[in-house]
Amino acid sequence: MSQDELDLFKKELKGVRRIKNDQVNLHMTQKEPSLSQMARQEAALGRKPSHDPNYLTTDFVEPVEPNAWLEYKMDGVQEGVYKNLRLGKYEIDAHTDLHRLTVKEARDEVFYFIKACVKRGKRTVLITHGKGERSQPQAVLKSHVNHWLKQHELVMAFHSAQRKHGGLGSVYVLLKKNEHHKQLNREIYNKTT
Repeated sequence: MSQDELDLFKKELKGVRRIKNDQVNLHMTQKEPSLSQMARQEAALGRKPSHDPNYLTTDFVEPVEPNAWLEYKMDGVQEGVYKNLRLGKYEIDAHTDLHRLTVKEARDEVFYFIKACVKRGKRTVLITHGKGERSQPQAVLKSHVNHWLKQHELVMAFHSAQRKHGGLGSVYVLLKKNEHHKQLNREIYNKTT
């Protein structure tokens, strides 16, 4: 480095002061990744499928009104179980919020969120989709969520939430048991496969 370059460098650094604190906080907490983010990370680390594993469709979705109740129950779900779900009596094991997501992003979020929840033994989850009163067309995400939850093989039932959990802008979802929990039930009740 020539003397002229050194003088120019010193001139540029004029007024710069040394930082007195050289300690780094190694105990900063990071926000935990969501269940769907962890599922996507796990999928990314595994073998890449040649096709999209997400089978939820966006082709034709029956529109619902912003203030419509969403409800669905598979055959075999007991009325008492469905009533408790509808009334918000089950503890919510996990929650995801779809606000500000595109339809494509919401599709992936719903699919991977549900898969991750079942894998981790979560049974009752809350999905917040919003009512979509101000969007054009109205209730786009709400309509898609209604459609997707009926398509998802791991969903047993769903119902619009109580006011304290988001009301008509959210939905309670009852998920199937994972294989581990099914096996535990078999052992408890001495059933065979």
